[in-house]
Amino acid sequence: MAAFDALTEGSQEIRLAENDREIAAAQALRYRVFYDEMGAKPTAGMAAALRDFDDFDAVCDHLLVIDRNRGSGADGIVGTYRLMRRSNVAKIGRFYSVSEYDLSPVLTYPGEILELGRSCVDAAYRNKLTMQLLWRGIAAYVFHHKIELMFGCASLHGIDPQKLALPLSYLYHYHRAPEALCPKALPDLYTPMNLLPKEEINPVRGLASLPPLVKGYLRLGGFIGDGAVIDRQFNTTDVCVIVKTDMVSDKYYKHYDRTARPE
Repeated sequence: MAAFDALTEGSQEIRLAENDREIAAAQALRYRVFYDEMGAKPTAGMAAALRDFDDFDAVCDHLLVIDRNRGSGADGIVGTYRLMRRSNVAKIGRFYSVSEYDLSPVLTYPGEILELGRSCVDAAYRNKLTMQLLWRGIAAYVFHHKIELMFGCASLHGIDPQKLALPLSYLYHYHRAPEALCPKALPDLYTPMNLLPKEEINPVRGLASLPPLVKGYLRLGGFIGDGAVIDRQFNTTDVCVIVKTDMVSDKYYKHYDRTARPE
């Protein structure tokens, strides 16, 4: 049963995947973006199938943006997000992010929690309309399942922290999570984010240096965990993002409550 009815904007709609063919199409989109475009390193199985996949796909919900002008269902998928609730963990035993972060502060948080991951959008659709539709879909899912905390690894392109000194330092100085809610990168993966002193950072430039997805989390009141992680397979530097849904700004909460909650 769907968590919410499909939401539409022009020719695009957002909803959860309904069958294996749609999930496979989302995995193919992930492959094109992560491996063909961004230089990630596929396994032999992924390269043969031209799909990005892992064991988590079978237990997660897959949020899809579909452009009906390109086709219905699997043929029209132009954006995707992978969603995993605490209640899904029993099927696989862990959240994806535990491979990079100590999630103890998150896992002990009361209520339903949601891990967000594997977000990508087709290059021709990286615009405000598609991003807003993705956030509307996430908001509808959050309301339906009464999610109290969202988290996940967000990526900055590249694996040289010095080249990412501005965004990493900006996040460290201006958006670090409160200690009681702060995941920490695992000791053998920990990469410091405090690369520039706060007085050398122009906050406007710091914010502008971030990928759109990370900016979106911050607009929702998000925090960043302690330490970055270099992901050489995906050619990214990851940070852990935490968003308490009761801290979502009134503007966003009222907007999504009006547009995304099913009647």
